[in-house]
Amino acid sequence: MLSLHEVEEAAQVVYAAMPPTAQYAWPLLARRTGCEVWVKHENHTPIGAFKVRGGLVYMDRLKRTQPGLKGVVSATRGNHGQSIAVGAAKVGIVATIVVPQGNSVEKNAAMRAFGAELVEAGHDFDAARDVALRLASDRGLSMIPSFHHDLVRGVATYALELFRGAPALDTVYVPIGLGSGICGVIAMRDALSPATNVVGVVSTEAPAYALSFAAGKVVPTNSANTMADGMAVRGPDAEALSVILKGADRIVQVSDDEIGLAMRAYYEDTHQLTEGAGAAALAALMQERQRMVGKRVGLVLSGGNIDRPLYLRTLADRGPV
Repeated sequence: MLSLHEVEEAAQVVYAAMPPTAQYAWPLLARRTGCEVWVKHENHTPIGAFKVRGGLVYMDRLKRTQPGLKGVVSATRGNHGQSIAVGAAKVGIVATIVVPQGNSVEKNAAMRAFGAELVEAGHDFDAARDVALRLASDRGLSMIPSFHHDLVRGVATYALELFRGAPALDTVYVPIGLGSGICGVIAMRDALSPATNVVGVVSTEAPAYALSFAAGKVVPTNSANTMADGMAVRGPDAEALSVILKGADRIVQVSDDEIGLAMRAYYEDTHQLTEGAGAAALAALMQERQRMVGKRVGLVLSGGNIDRPLYLRTLADRGPV
């Protein structure tokens, strides 16, 4: 899907706005899981999530190729919308972002702060995306999908950094929303570390990609009700699924309880703030602990954007850590 040269070019756009993020090996995580654990800290970007890289690259290309553009619109649960807001502001384009009703209060506030017009409509992400498509037609705006070549090209820059910055990895666990992150990891794995296995992670409450991976075709679901809003997707993207089918070793499903446990583990072992999707990779590793003993593993901590009340409830849970 992507060449190394394309991603290196995208990195120049990304690094004009932010430095590379770190990848660290955390000894307490190693003790907990029985393997060497390298965490890619995408919670340290300007929006607290990996998505900003894709928004910067997408909007840079749009500004250069469509200089007279009236504006853009997109749908999100939060991190994608922040990325578009940041990228649009950087190139002087007006952005409208549609979020589901009841969306994260703090993510909504961040999108507004980055300069986006926020529209709250629909009961979940897929319904919000339908509203965004209508707004694109009614207002003459360019609709930005949540999965696109330029978005993948941008977010693949974190995988470029990971594979160049960490020792050779046996396996990398990557959370899946609509798939840009894992597709970027697969592309850079192919280019830089072909022996590394890539494992996708989804929620048991939003299993569409796991079901689709097992079936070898797109299998949508009727609901996606998980605390990990970054993975709350009902309808897989066909192009993303094609890349995942060819390049992923497997997809692991983790429950909200397992995600909560991983969030508490991240806090205790690294003092990192994580959102649900951000902790999902660690949740999958903990589930597969026996399988990974003695190996060198990469975890994508994709973001740390979580509302304070939810995070406090998660930390206060008395479940085992």
